[in-house]
Amino acid sequence: MKIALIGYGKMGHMIEEIALSRGHEIVSIIDIDNREDFDSDAFRSADVAIEFTAPQAAYDNYLRAWQQGVKVVSGSTGWMAEHGDDVRKATSPAPSEGSELYGKTLFWASNFSVGVAIFSAVNKYLAKIMNRFPQYDPHMEETHHIHKLDAPSGTAITLAEQIVDSLDRKSGWVKGEENRPYDPATVRVDSLRRGEVPGIHTIRYDSDADCITISHDAHSRRGFALGAVLAAEFTKDHEGLLTIDDMFKF
Repeated sequence: MKIALIGYGKMGHMIEEIALSRGHEIVSIIDIDNREDFDSDAFRSADVAIEFTAPQAAYDNYLRAWQQGVKVVSGSTGWMAEHGDDVRKATSPAPSEGSELYGKTLFWASNFSVGVAIFSAVNKYLAKIMNRFPQYDPHMEETHHIHKLDAPSGTAITLAEQIVDSLDRKSGWVKGEENRPYDPATVRVDSLRRGEVPGIHTIRYDSDADCITISHDAHSRRGFALGAVLAAEFTKDHEGLLTIDDMFKF
């Protein structure tokens, strides 16, 4: 398979290494200083582009890749609130009102780790159980490296939304802040930034009697990079707006 890389930081380098080890070819690498290469035969030859950049750049990267007829796999977070509707229209099979784009392909995940995919499935199942036990109150904490720009992490938001969807007693999630009163109708998500931590997500259900805790602790970014390459392999033969749930049927 021919792969283009959009973003060539630590994740980009690791994705390149894993893709090559799995027999794929890297045909184009686009970073901040060579964005004109979107309009190149090398980029257009890619079956899939894997994109890991910043929240403010992600959507424009999708547009530029789609303009060249290239499918996109993306792990960038922080863009959904502003451009989520645009992406859903662009990846729909038929034209949508207010959008000229349609029929495009994006595989998006807030976290490509296989372990996080399993953890997410456990989270959804546990939340369904906990809907019957209102004495347990959920709270989430996520810890990442000091270079991470968004807080809470995209993974934490996804996990929190899964909990809210399953618990009748919760109306939404809120970002934890010091000295902010806690609304019991919400799920509080606390964010910590420390050193070079790849990512830790912990969910606690606390009651007067006891506490139930599940946690995922990434040892390195390698699991994210492998998952992104697996997603690219899946995306090559699929279309539309794709997610981890499409790739892994738990």
